Amino acid sequence: MRYLSVCSGIEAATVAWHPLGWEALAFSEIEPFPRKVLTYHYPDVRLEGDFTALREQEWIKDADILVGGTPCQAFSIAGLRNSLDDARGNLTLEFVRLANAIDNLRRSRDGTIIVWENVLGVLSVKDNAFGCFFGAIVGNDEPLVPTGGKWTNAGMVVGPKRRAAWRVLDAQYFGVAQRRRRVFVVASSRDDFDPAEVLFERESLRGHITQGAKINQPEREVVGSITTRTGRANDNFSAEVGHCIVDKSGKPRWIMPIECERLQGFPDNYTNIPNASDTSRYKALGNSMAVPVMAWLGKRIQKHMQKDT
Repeated sequence: MRYLSVCSGIEAATVAWHPLGWEALAFSEIEPFPRKVLTYHYPDVRLEGDFTALREQEWIKDADILVGGTPCQAFSIAGLRNSLDDARGNLTLEFVRLANAIDNLRRSRDGTIIVWENVLGVLSVKDNAFGCFFGAIVGNDEPLVPTGGKWTNAGMVVGPKRRAAWRVLDAQYFGVAQRRRRVFVVASSRDDFDPAEVLFERESLRGHITQGAKINQPEREVVGSITTRTGRANDNFSAEVGHCIVDKSGKPRWIMPIECERLQGFPDNYTNIPNASDTSRYKALGNSMAVPVMAWLGKRIQKHMQKDT
């Protein structure tokens, strides 16, 4: 499996998927510090800038997987939730255009598998940004509108172009000590690929997969988490210097970059490259996906792809 990672950040996907034997086709990242991290750890992997410039490139046809977390600031409270009025929010639709370009270039080959991640706020912005994105992914001419006017935490839609499923996953249930709820989307046009088999555990599926149907699922069972010294999982740590935690003695102290790496599931000192500032490390880690969640998704994709072999 070869994957094209866009809005790569510091590459949680690669840290998670390298043990599976998957190969990075290319990264795409514009921020200076994450680019330095990628160059330091993966000097032999192609590093692109703006991913919107990739649609005309012939080599993207070799991407078996397209993975990315388009900028979340447009959908977060901290970013004032300007949604699709924000150029960063519109990158979600550029992500769909890139996926379509890859599938068009692959022609007789199977379509690419799409993995997309974003903040929980994308489900609740007033302009129905998630419905616009999800409708475009499955190939609808119009945005999808959730039943009852509110997006649920999980579901699936079959459209004219692709099948796609979404689910809210919380990193604390995958072995890290922070509550980090994010929306994950898995989609593909492949006949032999069912996103529901990846995102949902079979025993908890409800209903039947039919054209246009949605499958809702309750929150997943806690499978264990690493706790802090206070015995509780942390809330999402800040991307800014100065975030505090309380240790077992009851004195507040600053959280350290290496602790942020552990909270996200990265190896110790992964971001501690030459001349790295703590500020840059905090920001890059705060914007990253959680490695254990990506590892779980990769294993689920691999298992599903190997089921008939």
